[in-house]
Amino acid sequence: MLNTATERLPVLTEAMLRRLDRPGPRYTSYPTADRFVETFGPADYAQALAQRATGATVGGKPPLSIYVHIPFCESVCYYCACNKVITKHHGRATEYLEVLAQEVALNVAQLGSGQSVSQLHLGGGTPTFLSDGELSGLMAMLRAAFRLAPGAEVSIEVDPRTASPDRLRHLAVLGFNRLSLGVQDFDPDVQLAVHRVQPYAQVRDLMVAAREIGFESINVDLIYGLPKQTPETFARTVNQVAGLRPDRIALYAYAHLPQRFKPQRRIVIDQLPPPDHRVEMLGGAIAGFIDQGYTYIGMDHFALPGDSLSAAKRQGRLHRNFQGYSTQPDCDLVALGVSAIGRMGVTYSQNAKTIDDYYDAVRQGRFPVVRGLTLTRDDLVRRSVIMALMCQGRLEFESIAEAHLIQMPDYFKTELQELAELQKLGLCELTADAVQVTPTGWYFVRAVAMVFDRHLKLDPTRERFSRII
Repeated sequence: MLNTATERLPVLTEAMLRRLDRPGPRYTSYPTADRFVETFGPADYAQALAQRATGATVGGKPPLSIYVHIPFCESVCYYCACNKVITKHHGRATEYLEVLAQEVALNVAQLGSGQSVSQLHLGGGTPTFLSDGELSGLMAMLRAAFRLAPGAEVSIEVDPRTASPDRLRHLAVLGFNRLSLGVQDFDPDVQLAVHRVQPYAQVRDLMVAAREIGFESINVDLIYGLPKQTPETFARTVNQVAGLRPDRIALYAYAHLPQRFKPQRRIVIDQLPPPDHRVEMLGGAIAGFIDQGYTYIGMDHFALPGDSLSAAKRQGRLHRNFQGYSTQPDCDLVALGVSAIGRMGVTYSQNAKTIDDYYDAVRQGRFPVVRGLTLTRDDLVRRSVIMALMCQGRLEFESIAEAHLIQMPDYFKTELQELAELQKLGLCELTADAVQVTPTGWYFVRAVAMVFDRHLKLDPTRERFSRII
């Protein structure tokens, strides 16, 4: 792993760049959400909830997590691939919150009231689109339905353009102890190119206020690969962010998929940086944050050494979920709101993607689930393998064999042969009893994980994913 300030991006050969310059999943789940099927519906989700409620789950009940999707934004960011509703009419939130409360009631009717929750996250869209009063009502509704466990992580995504120190103080009163600020890039030209203008000083002042208020953790989101970015301009953003000392940093590669996401059609494709500049930005960011004392958690996350995510990395306790790397063990996730994706037992589910369809289902007393997946035994085996690689950078054959009662060399004969090719590129080291991701491979750990993705091999169409580099 990369763990010292002196390490830098290794020299990459042309063969390696050609091999790795391709799309691939980020593996916030396996199988990935593009494999969900419409034959999975409300009845399947209800059954998964019932199995948890009665304890009829393999290995007992895992912790419970809640995700709430607030889709509204006042303006569109051209890079955005989130499910959102662009509107300046804040009154639209009233109806949404009423239906959201009905969806919560449907879940509670199956699970029972007062279920302990170890993690609650509000995402979007822009959760801070809601007024202080609406946020208060939402949190009161959730607390009446569920019980936040002592020490629970309660987080919210904040658009700095819709927040102020007074808003942050109100969030703290409501019980939020973690903030995630959407920055993406501080360069003015890049901000104009993606229609998201927020001066550095605005973000700096918010972070100062958040520190004074006493939030336990502050995360900053960045994106590389945006229009008009260069290695030099992005290096300035990296230095500015590091100077603000957020506890965590999430660094994502921009996925240009205009055929899927309409706002991206406004991006001028000729302004996008070429692959070699993207590699330089990635390497420069990793080196820059390490120089500033951050721990490289993996793929898209950094954290200060004292942060719980860094401790989990050191102790081999990292996990990965729909929000990225996490200290939380595998949780059942109740996903609320339009398009929200959840996990319950051995199932994944996704709610309706349009407001109207979401409203119609809930008002008829049905779960708004429109697609999902029940994992097969093979899916569970491969999920364990992929998450071991993504989180620990090491796959121990014995642990997988014991957990799933398989013979690794036989079960993954083809995959291990493919890994030999990646070993030649310097991405991993393959022994008789383990796969170890190398420091070079840790930059491109998705490529190693993809070897074990059976679904991807059956349907190699990859336009739906961001590029590995």
